[in-house]
Amino acid sequence: MLHFIRPELFERIVPPALPAPRLLVLLSGAAEVAGGLGLLLPATRRAAGWGLLALLAAVFPANVYMVGLAGALHIPAWVLWARLPLQPLLLWLVWRAALRRG
Repeated sequence: MLHFIRPELFERIVPPALPAPRLLVLLSGAAEVAGGLGLLLPATRRAAGWGLLALLAAVFPANVYMVGLAGALHIPAWVLWARLPLQPLLLWLVWRAALRRG
């Protein structure tokens, strides 16, 4: 929900090569909410899982870009570096919750 309440926080980490940072922040926030809600219903769980996997892949460049902004964001660089390996964990958790068979 923070994507909608304080979008400027997320706009700062959108890589400058990407167009329309505000729109991208709002779309990614909507995708997160829709994906999370979609996981709750068995009928939509599989589609939500694929959508969330795509979203995690799409936002990874922003996570990498954020490492270079550590000083400007007043966040220790080690914290931002430590976040990067969490991405595969999140991918696995989504796969396990939504796509794993049996």
